[in-house]
Formats: sequence, C-alpha cells, structure tokens
Amino acid sequence: MKPALLSRAVTGLAALGLVLLSACITQPVVPAARNDALPLDQAVAAAADALAQQAQKLPALLAKLNKQATVLDPSLDAGSGQQTAATQQLDKLVAERFATRYEGYEVLPFRATNLARAQLLLTGTFTRVAQDYRLQLALTDLKTGNVVAQSSAVAAGSSVDMSPLAYYRDSPVLVKDKVIDGYIRTTATAPGQRADGFYLERIATATLVQDAMVNYNAERYQEALGQYRSALATPVGEQMRVLTGVYLSTAKLGRAAEAEQAFGRVVAFGVAARELGVKFLFNPGSTDFWSDSRVSGAYGMWLRQIAKESSNAKVCMDVVGHTSKTGSEAYNDALSLRRATVIKQRLTAEAADLGSRIRPLGMGFRENIVGSGTDDTVDALDRRVEFKISACP
Repeated sequence: MKPALLSRAVTGLAALGLVLLSACITQPVVPAARNDALPLDQAVAAAADALAQQAQKLPALLAKLNKQATVLDPSLDAGSGQQTAATQQLDKLVAERFATRYEGYEVLPFRATNLARAQLLLTGTFTRVAQDYRLQLALTDLKTGNVVAQSSAVAAGSSVDMSPLAYYRDSPVLVKDKVIDGYIRTTATAPGQRADGFYLERIATATLVQDAMVNYNAERYQEALGQYRSALATPVGEQMRVLTGVYLSTAKLGRAAEAEQAFGRVVAFGVAARELGVKFLFNPGSTDFWSDSRVSGAYGMWLRQIAKESSNAKVCMDVVGHTSKTGSEAYNDALSLRRATVIKQRLTAEAADLGSRIRPLGMGFRENIVGSGTDDTVDALDRRVEFKISACP
C-alpha cells in the first residue's frame, strides 16, 4: 500500500468512537441500490423541474404563484435529522434553479417575515440508498396544509458530502425529535395529502430556531443564545433543538453553571419523551473516553445529569452498544458491549439505584443509522450506545 493510502487508512481506523443514549431511534429504511444515480447538481435539477411542473398543472395554485412567495425550510438528512454540507448545497441549487427557470417562484430564506407572506413551503431531504442518496422535495400550501407537489431523484454518493454543520457536529445529543420527524414525513407525503400537523403547528417557532442556528454556526454565540431563548419562550418552543441550542451557546460562552442547568433540562426533556440521545467519544478500539479534554471535559457533568434525571424518573433501560462497520462482526459486537457496560458503570457510580434497572447489550454494526462506513463525522451516530427507556415492571 502506498504511504499516502496507508496514512488515510490508519486515520480512518483511528476515527472516534461514539455512545448514544436514546429511548428509541427509528432506523432509516435503505432501499436496494439504484443504477440511475446522477451527480448532485443534475439530481437536484431533475427533482426541482419535476416539482415545479407538477405545481404548474394546478390552475388555482398557478394563479397565486405570481403574487405569493415560496419559503424554504432548510433541508435535512432523513437518517440523522441533521443539516449537512450536502443539505446546504441542495437548498442553494434548488433556489437557483427556481430563480432561473420558473418565473412564478420566489424562493426565500426561512425567516419569520418571509413565512408571514409566503403561499408555499418548500422542504427537502436526503435518504441513503446503498452507496447513493435519494433526495426528495415537497411543496406545501401553507393556507390549506396540503402537499401540492412532491418529487425525487437519486444523487451519486461520490457527489454528496454529509458532514454535519457546526451545530450538529457540536451537539451532545441526537436532535431528531417529533418536529424533525414531521418535517421528514411532510417531504415524503404524496400530493393532495395533508402535511404533518405537528411540524406545521411549530413552523413559526422553527424560523427562530433557524436564525439561532445560523448565528451559532457563524460563532456568534451571544446572538444565538438570545434567539434560542426567544424560541423557548414560545408556546411550542420546548423542543430538543432549542434546549440543545441553549446548552451549546452557554457552554461556548463559558457559563459553566448555566450550561449544566441547560443540559439537565435537555436530559429531563428526553427522558420524559423517551427520545434522548447523548454522545460520548472513545479512544479508538477502547473503552476509555477520548483523551483530549477539549472533547471529553464535559462528560463527567453529562453523566451526572443523565444519572440524576434517570433516577428521578425511576425508569428502566437497556444500554445497547453500536459500532460503525469497520472490522469483524465479532470484534464490533464485543467492543459495543464493553462500551455499554462502561456507561452503565459510570451511571451507577453516580446513582446506585440505577444498577438494577440497567442491562447492557451489544449490537455491533447491525443497526447502523448512517451506514457509510467512513468512520468520521458523517457516520458518528453509528458508533453509539442506545438507552432504550421503559417503565419498570
């Protein structure tokens, strides 16, 4: 093997391990491989054209398009619920395509002022299809709540960069909650059917969340914190993305006490909803937490809050270890079980009553969420331990 290739191989094998605490994670359905995959720009063009052509066949809607705007709620990776480099590129390409090819559309950024005057809502997702990605687009009439057009295309995996944006990369939790699930369902909904009500009811708050996320990604943490708190103050603002944003922003601002309080609220919300995911990174092939304190320095506080809230809620849980698909099945089964056992030990050290209510299990790579096998930030969620939360008998 050439030195450069050897170096990249070693780097891949040295990728971070991950633990995820979760009540229940829905595994994405991965269809069979396709032979019609296109470069990303061509796939987006095909899907955008099909979407616009469907909408233009609706006379009542067509009459409104010259008067009303289309607001774009940023696209997501359907498997993880994250915004990534590829979803960002999808949004850019779709907006450019509509601007240059379809006069009836004015695709606007996802802001409260734009939402207030928009007739249509545009959403988009990527879903992994073997080594490629299916992208889906949907247009929803904001007045009726019905999806009026829906399209898809397959983009070649080599043209798609699923590296998460800064907020998702930094997040200690999996933020794929009911709001995100509703967005994903809406984008897959057939024309003439209702968009997801839970998602649409929270669409105004979602604009505040997006503004906050943009500021966080730009390292404007004070502005982000103010916007996350504004979102939290709305009637439907208590969401995983919002609570996590408050934690991340206070942590970046060096407010340790506020950050711990915010993280405790994240954990309590997730335990109550039975949909909590918390990420811990391990040294490669090890059960030791990542050596760099800049990465693992908060883990003691995270464990303390997880133990506290789980104990207070008096829940039982299976601690299920997972790994990405690197190495043999037997090795990964054993490693995932050892890491799950370590998390159990650390939690019971914080709250002894949890010992009889936690059972460690190892699943290796059989339940990957992302499935890319890249051993980097793209498939970080595949290296996890789930806490499947349930009521105790």
